[in-house]
Amino acid sequence: QVQLVESGGGLVQAGGSLRLACAASGRTFSNYYVGWFRQAPGKEREFLAAITQRGGSTYVADFVKGRATISRDNAENTVHLQMNSLKPEDTAVYFCAADQLYLGSTVSEWDYWGQGTQVTVSS
Repeated sequence: QVQLVESGGGLVQAGGSLRLACAASGRTFSNYYVGWFRQAPGKEREFLAAITQRGGSTYVADFVKGRATISRDNAENTVHLQMNSLKPEDTAVYFCAADQLYLGSTVSEWDYWGQGTQVTVSS
């Protein structure tokens, strides 16, 4: 198993930036794909970005492309999500997820999840 803990959320003004972190512990982190998702109140959890085990390839959802960057540091067992030009509609709980076999946007396919970190963007 792998345990995930998100951090870096908070209150930010529109137009600002946040760098979220997903710290992993447990089994060899470099064996896992890692993804970032978010869930706004009353809405379904949605895919934002994902990264391969060694960070060689990244995938970003079209609706945040150009504003979101995912990266990882396997030596530190951490994956980051940089979000720029934040908008009030980016307000949500942000989650990271990990899986050894799946790298995609379907929430139910990811095996391991963190508890989430709240991001609130004020106008």
